[in-house]
Amino acid sequence: MASELDELIGFLTSPSPQVKKAAIDIVRGLTGSEDGLSTLSHHSDTLLGSLSKLLGEKKEISEPAAEALVNLSQNSELAEKMVSIGMVNKAMEILSKHDLGITRLSVMLLVNLTQLATGIISLLQTGDEKVKGLNVVKLVRFFCRSSSETKDDPFEHVGSILVNISRNEAGRKLLLDTERGLLKQILPLFGTISPLRKRGVSGTLRNCCFEAENQLNNLLLLSEFLWPALLLPVAGNKVYSAEDTSKMPLELSSVLSHEREAIDDPDIKIQAAESIYLIALQEAGRRALWSVNGPRILQVGYEDEEDPKVMEAYERIGALLVHGDEAEQPSV
Repeated sequence: MASELDELIGFLTSPSPQVKKAAIDIVRGLTGSEDGLSTLSHHSDTLLGSLSKLLGEKKEISEPAAEALVNLSQNSELAEKMVSIGMVNKAMEILSKHDLGITRLSVMLLVNLTQLATGIISLLQTGDEKVKGLNVVKLVRFFCRSSSETKDDPFEHVGSILVNISRNEAGRKLLLDTERGLLKQILPLFGTISPLRKRGVSGTLRNCCFEAENQLNNLLLLSEFLWPALLLPVAGNKVYSAEDTSKMPLELSSVLSHEREAIDDPDIKIQAAESIYLIALQEAGRRALWSVNGPRILQVGYEDEEDPKVMEAYERIGALLVHGDEAEQPSV
C-alpha cells in the first residue's frame, strides 16, 4: 500500500491535468476518513508540499487540494508541519488574490492553523517589524468589507481566527492598538445577523478585555461600540422604561426602549458577562459601567435569564459591584 500511495502522491505533480485531477480527488477522499488521514500522515513530508503547490492552479484542482489541506490540518501534528512550511503565508496570499473559488477554504485552513501557538505567531509576523501585524490588518479588512447579509459569506469565519489570535498577548495588543484601530472596526459587526460573526466579535472582545488592567483607557475610548456589544447580549427581552433609558447613552437607549430580537446564544451571553467582569475589576471600569446604567441592565437581564451558567456569570459581576472584591479571573 505504501508504494501505491507514494505513486498516488507522485501523480499530484503530473504534467497531465487529467492525471493530476484524478489523483487529487482520491487524496481528498482519503482525508475524509480517520483511516485515510492516518495513512496519509505517514507521507506528509511530500504530500503537504505538493498540495500547497496545487492551490495556485485552476479551481478544479485548487479546490479539492484546499479541502484536503483543511481536513489534514485538523490533526495537530500535521498542522504544525503546515505552519513550518509556510502554509499560513500561502493561505494569506490566496486571500489577497481574491480567488473566491477557495476563499472560504483558505479561511478555514487559517482557523485550524491558528489554534496552534506557532500558527498564531506566523500569522502575526512577530519576527519582522516591517510587516508585523499586516496579515491581521488584511483579515480585519476582509471581515468588515464582506457582506454578512448573504447566505454565502466566505469571510464570516475570520471571526474565529480573531478569537484564536486574541488568546495570545501579542495578538491582543495588536487588536487594541489605537493607531491601527482594528478593534474599533470589528466591534460594530456584532450587530450583523450572522451568528458566526457575533460569536467571533464577542469572543475576540472577551479575550481583549484580559488587557483591561493596562489598556482600560483604550477599551473605553470605544464606548460607543463597546457597551452595545457587551450589554445588549445580557439585557434580556424586556422593553426598558423611560426612566431607565434616560440614564443610558443613545446607542443603548435607542435599542432597549423598543421591542427587539433578544440574543439567545448562551456562549455569547457568558462571553459578554466575562468581558464586563474584567472591565469592572478596575475602579475606572466600574465607574464607566455605572455611567451607562449598566448595573440596571444586568439586573433586568438576570431576571429574564434561565440558563444556570449564564446566571452564574451575572452573579459574579453583581458580587463585584456590591463588594468591590477582586475574585479570580476567568482564563483566556
